[in-house]
Amino acid sequence: MERMAKVLTIAGSDSSGGAGIQADLKTMMAHGVYGMSAVTALTAQNTAGVAAVQEVTPEFLAAEIDAVFEDIRPDAVKVGMVASEDLILVIAEKLREYDAKHIVVDPVMTATSGAELMEKGAEAVLREELFPLAELITPNVPELEILSRRKIRCEKDLVEAARKVWQEAGVNVLGKGGHLSGTANDVLVSAAGIRWYMGQRIDNPNTHGTGCTLSSAIASNLGKAYGLEASVELAKDYLTGALLDGLDLGQGSGPLNHGFALDGDFFRQ
Repeated sequence: MERMAKVLTIAGSDSSGGAGIQADLKTMMAHGVYGMSAVTALTAQNTAGVAAVQEVTPEFLAAEIDAVFEDIRPDAVKVGMVASEDLILVIAEKLREYDAKHIVVDPVMTATSGAELMEKGAEAVLREELFPLAELITPNVPELEILSRRKIRCEKDLVEAARKVWQEAGVNVLGKGGHLSGTANDVLVSAAGIRWYMGQRIDNPNTHGTGCTLSSAIASNLGKAYGLEASVELAKDYLTGALLDGLDLGQGSGPLNHGFALDGDFFRQ
């Protein structure tokens, strides 16, 4: 039997299924990898917003990560929503302990609805503890503005902000341009230089979980031994296809159809 890549997501749960752990696992299945999870928080949310958040304890999160690494070692790790300093420290400690490879950090600071998802002060710990372990971080424009401490109004600003974080934090940065007017282009800043990933601007208001989906797709590709640049390119193509599918659920910013490209008897109606 062909070996299946294994990927761990460390992130929050989304009760509506469009983002967080649920989006990550759907994305991983769509990429043919075995997905595992360590839940950082439960969220009561839907397409209209986040109603409540309940964090797990640092001890429980550590136990979750131990349970995964001690049995089914992941080939890649995606880190998503982590709201507090204590949980970030636990994740960093465990990833160092197990010498985890191919770590993708999606620095989730706000939800699509605008709700704040990270405690004040946690950003500095994220930068100091997790970024040095990561192969890639995937901030959107608002997150990159926080990380770079500068405003981003155009693609030139996007490059400069991503380069600033790359220089300061020593981590490859994928600056996502979807929040900029009229563009869906992303830029990768790494030791290899600058690479643009040109994107199709899709008229679809349903973007709940796009960041989770992209970062999980990248981690899945890295777990399958694709290089970084190819992993990003394949992931962006997947996200574009999921947006083009046009799924329309809920009363707010709806989720994507993560299974748009699934094929086979078990997936046919």
